[in-house]
Amino acid sequence: MPAWPDCGARIARALLICACTLLTYNATAAESLSLKPIRLSEHIWYVQGQAGPASATNQGFISNAGFVVTPEGVVVIDALGTPALGRALLAAIRRVSDKPIRRVIVTHYHSDHFYGLPAFKATGADIWAHRNAREYLDGSIAQARLAQRQRELALWVNERTQLVRPNRWLEGSLSFVLGGLHFDLIYVGPAHAPDDLAVMVREDAVLFSGDIVFSGRIPFVGDADSRRWLAAMDELLQLNPKVLVPGHGAASRDAAADLVLTRDYLRYLRAAMGKAAEELLPFDEAYQQTDWSKYKHMPAFEASNRINAYGTYLLLERESLQR
Repeated sequence: MPAWPDCGARIARALLICACTLLTYNATAAESLSLKPIRLSEHIWYVQGQAGPASATNQGFISNAGFVVTPEGVVVIDALGTPALGRALLAAIRRVSDKPIRRVIVTHYHSDHFYGLPAFKATGADIWAHRNAREYLDGSIAQARLAQRQRELALWVNERTQLVRPNRWLEGSLSFVLGGLHFDLIYVGPAHAPDDLAVMVREDAVLFSGDIVFSGRIPFVGDADSRRWLAAMDELLQLNPKVLVPGHGAASRDAAADLVLTRDYLRYLRAAMGKAAEELLPFDEAYQQTDWSKYKHMPAFEASNRINAYGTYLLLERESLQR
């Protein structure tokens, strides 16, 4: 093999050393996140994601997940947004309990809630979700979202990332008992997503709402059915939980007060975009004329608000044609 010029060899070796060091550092960083379980009741803990959209800074940790420890095993609610986060969640559970992971309930198949499933599939846990997630998994949107996450979270989501499917599809609402605790899986979709499930643990009166409720940030609405979403929040309030765990943000011990942000935001979107649709105002003009001052300083506004408004504008156009 011909020798490189001395200067070129030194540069090449330096670049190779830097690249290897960076890869080693990044691989370590990708597994460095330690999740702190927050206890909510006798049997239930959760981990709270950071506010704002997924980014390299927050390592994709933007959503919540929870777990329920029963005498017969652990039930997990959601699996977070990267395979590394799934492993970190499993490690957090293991710091609380060494009981087998019996079941993972996915509240809805959006990337920030299920990309961590491989860690739990490897334990042999059953994975349950509503059958309306099939449309997402079998369509082009899931692959498009995966490609987006591979760009945004390249250290944590890559070509080896698996979109794990449930091994039990639920047809609607369902209740089961494990270790003496009663679990109610309540189908409230299509609302935020076609497959929205909420999970109520009766004995502890703790409700996991999935993304029916956001706290501390702008909700992601996209092309959701906001009318049904508003109705779903009313249904969940009737359960009268002592603690409500939203899909994003801090757990609440006053559910009626802490779902106000999500409800008011959806109502405002519908009012503003509905008026524009009725007046046949072009979306760009309608968006510029709308006063967003109440929300523009909140986390995720820049990433989500315009998408939310456009999806709502199209939804209200369709609703007006159905009258």
